[in-house]
Amino acid sequence: KIEVKIFFAEQRSRASRSGGGGGVAVRENGTMQRPTASACRLAAACSSGRRQRRRVRRDATRQEDENSSSWWTPPLEAKAKLRLGAKGSVAALSILLALESGIDHDLLAPVFGPDRVQVASALPASGGAASLMAEEDAVTTIFRENTASVVNITNLQQGRMGGSLDITEVPVGTGTGFVWDDKGHVITNFHVIKGASDVRVTLIDKNTYAATVVGFDEDKDIAILTLQGVNPRDLIPIRVGRSGGLLVGQTVFAIGNPFGLDHTMSSGIVSGLGRVIQSQSGRPIRGAIQTDAAINPGNSGGPLLDRKGQLIGVNTAILDPTGRGANVGVGFAIPVDTVRGIVEQIITYGKIVRPYLGITLAPDQALAQLGRKGVLVLDVPANSPASGRLQPTYRSLTGIVLGDVIVAVNGKPVEGSGDLYGCLDALKVGDTVRLTVERGKGSREEVSITLGGKTTTFES
Repeated sequence: KIEVKIFFAEQRSRASRSGGGGGVAVRENGTMQRPTASACRLAAACSSGRRQRRRVRRDATRQEDENSSSWWTPPLEAKAKLRLGAKGSVAALSILLALESGIDHDLLAPVFGPDRVQVASALPASGGAASLMAEEDAVTTIFRENTASVVNITNLQQGRMGGSLDITEVPVGTGTGFVWDDKGHVITNFHVIKGASDVRVTLIDKNTYAATVVGFDEDKDIAILTLQGVNPRDLIPIRVGRSGGLLVGQTVFAIGNPFGLDHTMSSGIVSGLGRVIQSQSGRPIRGAIQTDAAINPGNSGGPLLDRKGQLIGVNTAILDPTGRGANVGVGFAIPVDTVRGIVEQIITYGKIVRPYLGITLAPDQALAQLGRKGVLVLDVPANSPASGRLQPTYRSLTGIVLGDVIVAVNGKPVEGSGDLYGCLDALKVGDTVRLTVERGKGSREEVSITLGGKTTTFES
């Protein structure tokens, strides 16, 4: 409870007076203290111009005593030491309004004189401290409620250490993950556990458990682990939100283990939506969330949270023009709506089914060197959905004969493999797709193909 007290000292001689007069106290809730006798005398003086002028002349003849009107007020309480001169009630009202508005000594001094106004600068603006504390409390609550759901993941691979000839498991990298449910499932990025002969997961209580890979989607950079021998009561699943209604500018938080510093929190905003990033398999991940929250090596696989503390994405990559793996304020997260579909499919059915054409594509650079756009068909395996419909690239006695070049899917232009994969991701197994291809010397043809299903099965 903060009080602002303004004292108006009627200074007498050093011998006759030893303390200041009354005052007016304005509390935070807007109520006022009962005025003292000196305050009443002040009001009477201000209502009578003649009596006021006599008091001013009388005070001017007396010697000022700096020690006679000193007082002490506790911390966080604004202090003012004022002498009322000829300005009377106008001066008192001005100072009162200035203190309540947060105007400092430098603005008051030119009006009343630097030796007559001393204002403590510690007084915060009305409501400022309270709102800042509330905001900080909300952020710390998000960290406190979610940090137990975030885990540290260590990728172990077989190798030799210290020149020894013995084969042992060597840590080759660390990352972040989070608890998905109370059955021991942990979600992380596929590239965090890629190539691992063994995976270790460390919880917030520093207990480490062996983990097995339940399944993964390399094209979306998602992996699902399950912990061995963990007590379900020790697991706190993360709260899963939605990414469909996100807006640019929303506040987000990332929790992870950057550079081995476990359970580090950073904050930022949603900088962009619908970004396209490349997965470990080379296929594009569409709809990625861009954020300026600090994401560094070790943050991969960690949660991106909204201001409610709900999961909205999985941190997966950063834009690194320097090549040093350092954050430059452009990070990307896989939206949780995409993650949820993959995780539920793998946990429930133990497999992933994706539509595919059944063709092998040439690298995009092959056509780029020829100054052409599209996707070059390198091979068409027998019994694939495109068998007999598309022509592959082959070698003849006179040289290499280029196969079909796909330039559009269902009328949508295709300039590279990323565009083709993006079109296929929007379709389902059994859909009929219309391809526009350039064949032979550049003539264009349309070919219809019914998409097959590519199934990746994981052992239970």
